[in-house]
Amino acid sequence: MTKSRPKHPKPIPSFRTEDAEREFWATADSTEYFDWSKARRTVFPNLKPSTATISLRLPQGMLDELKVLANQRDVPYQSLLKVFLSERIATERGRRRRRRESA
Repeated sequence: MTKSRPKHPKPIPSFRTEDAEREFWATADSTEYFDWSKARRTVFPNLKPSTATISLRLPQGMLDELKVLANQRDVPYQSLLKVFLSERIATERGRRRRRRESA
């Protein structure tokens, strides 16, 4: 069954914090707020992601293994760690989506 789109999208609420906005969009159906048939793809070629410095304690053996793997790929170990984390996050998010869809 296909949902019919409302003629006029709902107004987007005001948010007190970015966390409140994130929570809203994580659960809201955006098709009720936007007419996606009028959307256009946009490219931001000069946009650089913001980064935060963190302190992370790893077992020495794990750090040594990470450095060996990074050396084999000829990349800095911190860059390789970011790749590994990014891949794992994508995997976990995919699992969570599949669980929601099958529920």
